[in-house]
Amino acid sequence: MSLICFRGCGLLRRKVQSQRQCLFRFSSSASSALMLEDHVFDESPKSYATFVINRPAPRVPTTRRELFPLAARVFKSLSWRVAREIRFGSWVESHGFSHSISCFRIIIHAFALAGMRLEVFALLRDVVGYCNEAKHDTFELFSTLLDSPHHVERSGVVFDVLIKVFASNSMLENALDVFVNAKHVGLEPDIRTCNFLLKCLVEANRVEFVRRFFEELKDCGPTPNIYTYTIMMNFYCGDVGHDAGMRLAAVILGKIYQSGEKPTVVTYSTYIHGLCKDGYVEAALTLLRNLHYKNQPLNSHSFNAVIYGFCKREEVCEALQVLEEMKSSGILPDVYSYSILIDAFCKKGDVVKCLDLMEEMEHSQIKPSIVSYTSLIHGLCKKNLVQNAVDIFRSIGASSCKYDLTVYETLIDGFCIQGDVNSAIKVLEEMISNNLVPTAFSCRSLIRGYCKLGLFDQALEVFNTMLRDGIWPDTIACNYILDGSCRAGHFKEALSLLEDFQEHGFNLNPHSYNAIIYKLCKESYTERALELLPRMLKRNVLPAVVNYSTLISGFAKQSNLKRAVKLFTRMVKVGITFNTATYTILISIFSHSRKMHEAYGIFKEMKERGLHSDQILYTTLIAGFCNNREMKKAWALFEEMSREGCSPNVITYTCLIDGFCKSNRIDLATLLFDKMNRDSVIPDVVTYTVLIAWYHKHGYIDQAHKLYDVMKAKGVLPDDRTHEVLGLKAGAVQ
Repeated sequence: MSLICFRGCGLLRRKVQSQRQCLFRFSSSASSALMLEDHVFDESPKSYATFVINRPAPRVPTTRRELFPLAARVFKSLSWRVAREIRFGSWVESHGFSHSISCFRIIIHAFALAGMRLEVFALLRDVVGYCNEAKHDTFELFSTLLDSPHHVERSGVVFDVLIKVFASNSMLENALDVFVNAKHVGLEPDIRTCNFLLKCLVEANRVEFVRRFFEELKDCGPTPNIYTYTIMMNFYCGDVGHDAGMRLAAVILGKIYQSGEKPTVVTYSTYIHGLCKDGYVEAALTLLRNLHYKNQPLNSHSFNAVIYGFCKREEVCEALQVLEEMKSSGILPDVYSYSILIDAFCKKGDVVKCLDLMEEMEHSQIKPSIVSYTSLIHGLCKKNLVQNAVDIFRSIGASSCKYDLTVYETLIDGFCIQGDVNSAIKVLEEMISNNLVPTAFSCRSLIRGYCKLGLFDQALEVFNTMLRDGIWPDTIACNYILDGSCRAGHFKEALSLLEDFQEHGFNLNPHSYNAIIYKLCKESYTERALELLPRMLKRNVLPAVVNYSTLISGFAKQSNLKRAVKLFTRMVKVGITFNTATYTILISIFSHSRKMHEAYGIFKEMKERGLHSDQILYTTLIAGFCNNREMKKAWALFEEMSREGCSPNVITYTCLIDGFCKSNRIDLATLLFDKMNRDSVIPDVVTYTVLIAWYHKHGYIDQAHKLYDVMKAKGVLPDDRTHEVLGLKAGAVQ
């Protein structure tokens, strides 16, 4: 459907017939109007002589004669200083809209014919601005500004600029209306103007307009150029997460090749960026390599997009390889290339590599940005290397970087994670002295630091200070206060705080309530905890998997299997997505009740839902089968666990060793004991005691005592149970 059809859809204002009637409303041309002041043109520049020759001077009402001297002076001098002496709105107040727009039309066309587009833009912007404020019909401006229906070519520049004025003021329907009307009178807007309008439509996310306007350009002109195609490429690549968008972007790339246009570095960069955003990082890398092979234009943005794509997937080694390819391709990495990698390696915990990258930047004379420093400080704090983070923080002052709020708050958070609130407060004071205002994040960090130290009163004081200073607490800050209150034993106060938070409109989430649910379950008030779910719904907070999991676990610890299963069934009915923790709790409930058939059924259901089993879940199932003496199933799970890349821990091994010992398969128990040592899983006192008990029970006294000696030699201290099975006194050492 062409843009002409938009009228029928109600998207553009006027119909063709009414538009044509309006074209003749102001039929006097700019040039004939200028002849009203013949004496002025005695000194006109020769270059404009042909424009004013042989034009009859029409009879004009006297009221117009007051306006046209300025128009004549502008035409004579083409002086912007003269033209800007008066504002359109002021003229309308003195002379009325009709006469004022006629004079401005003359001035606008004078500048347009001289190719002075900036001046035309400023004048049209003034007219459009007034029309908007005065609520004049801006759709009438096309016919009003048309110089002459018989010489429409003289108005080409004016309407080109008018499209830009409308588009830059987000009056996109008006801009499209001018485009369509210009085509109707035989004018073809400049493709650069059309590109500007297309770009504005894309930025405004006017999807249907974008598509139809582009089709109009392809079908009826002006012919799209490489910049048109690049804008459309950006439009389709911005449709993140939708394969259709990238397919259409690929079609655009094909049309570029068919049209004979040459893709620019921006075109390729946009397409590569789109591929990476949609997760097609390998395809983007392949394209990048092909373009390099064909000597096509590439820049750092193309490589950075691929580097970021791999880093987002935590494939930092692949990202680092792309950096090397970038350098070998002759494209110099920039600060963004390194910043992306530094952030990724810090998140992965490899601060050594981050420091290496910072050093490489310095050797390449690339100054790290404040973002690079912040990422490194964050990584060091996560590795408990706060003092190193402080050293990096102080080194920022020696560089050309300027401290910002984020880097201060990152270091404050690092201190609070370590429980060093005093140092955090010193950094906060320094931050304030540098005219940086604390945010909810820095206050939240202090609250967490105090809660970590068990200093709930101080945490609450920080919270109250936030409120006094007009800093709105975020959800996490509220959750720390509620959790800290419960941990401090102030349960009633926690309930009161919860009510206060709700009344004041603080944003609470399921975790806010879970602190209280957990506390009630821990104190064996599980039924009271269950009563919080309706209260959550009343406050428009939907109970989540974390709430149900806590309640199910609470009922399970009270051996109330029926209630736990009922809650799980409710989760299914309300459509809550389960996580591995929920399944583990249920499997644990059935395993402890020796209902392994049901437990394994839940395990299979979890796998069918695409959830991955973790170490705790596998160990729970293995322990259940071992307790039931179903060792074949336990062993099968153990092997599956290894195949899935989930490493068994000491508890997993101990459960199996105990199960084999109880089944009198000491050979397999010993085999497992040797395997865990080979796999660097250190046996604990329970593991040794299980084997010692079997040896002692079956008369292998020497073996039992020998293993007892090995145990002590390895630094594993025997407990009372170990001594009991050997017939030794508690705490005895031989």
